[in-house]
Amino acid sequence: MTSPTSSRLVVVSNRLPLGDNPSGGLVVALEDALGTSGGVWIGFSGEPSDAPADHLHDHPGARFRRLSFDLSHEEHDSYYAGYSNSTLWPLCHGRADLMRIVPEYLEGYRRVAGRIADLMLPHLRDDDRIWVQDYQLFPLAAALRERGVTAPIGHFLHIPFPGPADCAALPNPTELFEWLSHYDLLGFQTRRDLGAFVESARQLSQFQPIDRDMLRLCGRTLRAGVFPIGIDASAFIAEARQAPDEDRMRSLTGARMMIGVDRLDYSKGIPQRFRAYQMLLDTRPDLTEQVSFLQIAPPTRGEVEAYQDIREETEHLAGRINGQFATLNWTPIRFIHRPFPRAVLAGLYRQARIGLVTPLADGMNLVAKEYVAAQDVVDPGVLILSRFAGAAETMTDALIVNPHDPQEMAEAMAEALAMSPAERRRRHAALLQGVIEQDVSWWSSRYLERLRPAD
Repeated sequence: MTSPTSSRLVVVSNRLPLGDNPSGGLVVALEDALGTSGGVWIGFSGEPSDAPADHLHDHPGARFRRLSFDLSHEEHDSYYAGYSNSTLWPLCHGRADLMRIVPEYLEGYRRVAGRIADLMLPHLRDDDRIWVQDYQLFPLAAALRERGVTAPIGHFLHIPFPGPADCAALPNPTELFEWLSHYDLLGFQTRRDLGAFVESARQLSQFQPIDRDMLRLCGRTLRAGVFPIGIDASAFIAEARQAPDEDRMRSLTGARMMIGVDRLDYSKGIPQRFRAYQMLLDTRPDLTEQVSFLQIAPPTRGEVEAYQDIREETEHLAGRINGQFATLNWTPIRFIHRPFPRAVLAGLYRQARIGLVTPLADGMNLVAKEYVAAQDVVDPGVLILSRFAGAAETMTDALIVNPHDPQEMAEAMAEALAMSPAERRRRHAALLQGVIEQDVSWWSSRYLERLRPAD
């Protein structure tokens, strides 16, 4: 087999980055490896089809080859909205109570993995290395192995891995580990997630540790490791510096700004964040008109009932807090339920005195790293970070909080507002060093160096 340095990289993800000159963190991370190896990226085209094609579609316009597969409406409902986002997503984020266990969901999830494997086969070569991304495609390696593929296959999980109690709530916990056993390398965001995988496998499957990163799972040998994902730090720093003034948020009172940017998901802790801000204003009347909160929360998975509920709760809280505290010149919360371009966000991060990244559960949360990268090093803001974000394992110079405790969060907000410039610069310098050193290219190269046959 061709050596890893010269083999072709094949990336498979749920969504394919489309458009001319595609951008985004994962594209930046993988573009060089894909471009130099003549690599291929395979993913869903984005829109369900009434008549899914029996082949992959070619999409020119990038440095690498892009191939998309179609999904029927039924496949999209069962594989994506169903098992992926109504079963696995809540489970991996500690909300087994929100899981929907429907036999058709699991059947559709298995079936789609098999169909993707069938569509991939004509495009694979013996010297490929295949890198599968995230929870939507857990079964893909097993489906490829069934079809005779012997190339190294790796998997990277971008979200948390569930512990034993949550894994046991799945309708098919044994099958989950059988799927994972067909990979040569399992990558996790944090030591926490690797530990959860090991303990869940130990309790619910056939598991045997071999050495530091090698193990036996369901009778197969594979590697597992921690690979914390980063951002394109240099590009984000440049975008923040170049952000036009018209993208800045204006205040009639000169209020300092706190910012949160999250998809509107129950895992992000936005209602808890709003309640903490309400407590801050309740207990610190001197901060009236002195601090404002911009929450940008683009919609996501609106077809899933739990997401409709979180939108109603969040909008209700924002309205109640504004009704209680607003003045003629100041609205405490600006809640915006739509996305903004990355360049605009970079400028808003740079303007904000406080960055609030307080999820209840998260694989990494790259907003924390983007906020740090965007800051003016002479007058930086303060990152308030949930201990349940994967980023908290390395970003220890942030103010680390328990997002379930509104008093602790309110106290952290007050501390950040009162923090001296010297202390802000000290914390920011330490955080920025980590963001730059462990950027997205560091992440991908570190993973790909380890992606080889385990046996």
